[in-house]
Formats: sequence, structure tokens, C-alpha cells
Amino acid sequence: MIALLFTHAHIFWLTLGGLLLAAEMLGASGYLLWSGVAAVLTGLLVWMVPLGWEWQGVCFAVLTLVAAFLWWRWLSTRKQQEPGEVLNQRGHQLIGRRLRLETALVNGRGHVRVADSSWPVMADSDLAAGTDIVVVAVEGITLKVKAVQA
Repeated sequence: MIALLFTHAHIFWLTLGGLLLAAEMLGASGYLLWSGVAAVLTGLLVWMVPLGWEWQGVCFAVLTLVAAFLWWRWLSTRKQQEPGEVLNQRGHQLIGRRLRLETALVNGRGHVRVADSSWPVMADSDLAAGTDIVVVAVEGITLKVKAVQA
């Protein structure tokens, strides 16, 4: 069995790569991904260029480090999430959006239609129906608005 493994080392590396990638799919959170990729690349390299087991190990180690470094570098260049940006808070996505009041605000409060939903709004003063407004902040589920200066 060991003689067969030394004769066909590329099968070992391809199998190891496949097992590491399968284990990654089970939820290793990225720890095994780059080792699996490096094992597959080592298997392909050994298939094309016969190498001794020492060089196979060095190739696997170097490819793992290179792949992990390139992934880290790619992640660090991506735009970081802004502190004020929060996932699943739709109201915050409306800040800066211009809308038109369908009904007048009474005592500075009312509702505005945004796409297929109605949002409670609050302003510093009463506003007439048809007034163009802009969302300036969100307090809970209430949009703070002000009239757009024409």
C-alpha cells in the first residue's frame, strides 16, 4: 500500500485536497479551504513533475501559506463596513431619501408611503400634503424628516 502511495503520490494529494475541501463545506469557517486548495495544486504539480516526498511537503506548505496570505490581502483591501451601517435596519437605508407627503403632518406627526409600506414620520413643524421631504434620521421606527428647500 505504501509503495503504491509513493508510486502515485498525486492521487494522495488530490484525495487529501478533496477531503479537506469536503471538511470545509461541513463548517470549518475557512480554516481548511486554503490547505485543501494547496493540496489539490500540489497533487496537480506532482502529477506533471515527479517530486520527492520532501519537496512535495515543502510545496504543500508554501502553497498553503501563499494562498492564505493572498486571501488575507484580498480581504484587507475590501471596503470595511461603516460604523453607522447596520444589517437588517431598513430605516437607516432611507436616510437621505427624498419623498413626497401624501397627507399633511398634524402636530409634526404623520405617515409617508415608501414603496409598498407606510412609515411613521416626525417633523419639527406641520407640513402640507404634497410637500417634498428628505429623511434626516431614524428614531426607532419613526423617520425624522424636514422639508426640502426649493
